[in-house]
Amino acid sequence: MKLELFYWPEIQGRGEFVRLALEDAGAPYVDVARQPGGMQRMQALLNERLGFAPPLLRAGRLVLAQTPTILHWLAPRINLAPAQEAARARLSQAQLTIADWLVEVHDTHHPIASSLYYEEQKREAKRRAGLFLRERLPKFLGYFEASARTGKRISYVDLSLFQMIEGLRYAFPRVMRKLERKHPALVALHDRVAARPLIRAYLSSERRLPFNQQGIFRHYPELDA
Repeated sequence: MKLELFYWPEIQGRGEFVRLALEDAGAPYVDVARQPGGMQRMQALLNERLGFAPPLLRAGRLVLAQTPTILHWLAPRINLAPAQEAARARLSQAQLTIADWLVEVHDTHHPIASSLYYEEQKREAKRRAGLFLRERLPKFLGYFEASARTGKRISYVDLSLFQMIEGLRYAFPRVMRKLERKHPALVALHDRVAARPLIRAYLSSERRLPFNQQGIFRHYPELDA
């Protein structure tokens, strides 16, 4: 089945969680918006109301939006989720929790509105980031530390947790150095994912976009306190 991923071509963003699953599985796919005319094709799908916003995944005639929904459908087909319905539901629950976590990361630098520049909400961002780092980030890390698995089988949730750790290290390196000492299972999971051959190849390729100041994970030194 031909797989086409539609996402913004300049940032990792929410599309990266889908890319990591596709790359780890070695599944052939087209990152459409990076191709000539790709942005117009993505906008056409949005104009048809096939999704509120990217990422979108087209598989034949099926078009899906929302990262957790895409991964819930895709993962069993690329061996990143078990066949049992209950186990898949638990993975979906974890991915939805990661989606909540990701929103809170974004809101550390855009607490008022996405339509405003960071510089227009710096004071509010500093307060929001401080609360996130002191209260919410330890809570999310603790939740996933308790459920981090040490087995050989990798799920799409494991890949998403890898991405969260990577992004948080970029955005808040000082705070993460302190917090990671208390979460060895998550660090071990991150390292196990990073060592997987296809993921390692992807991370060193041009397909892996670098973190930057336009994406969800942004590094503002004044917020890393």
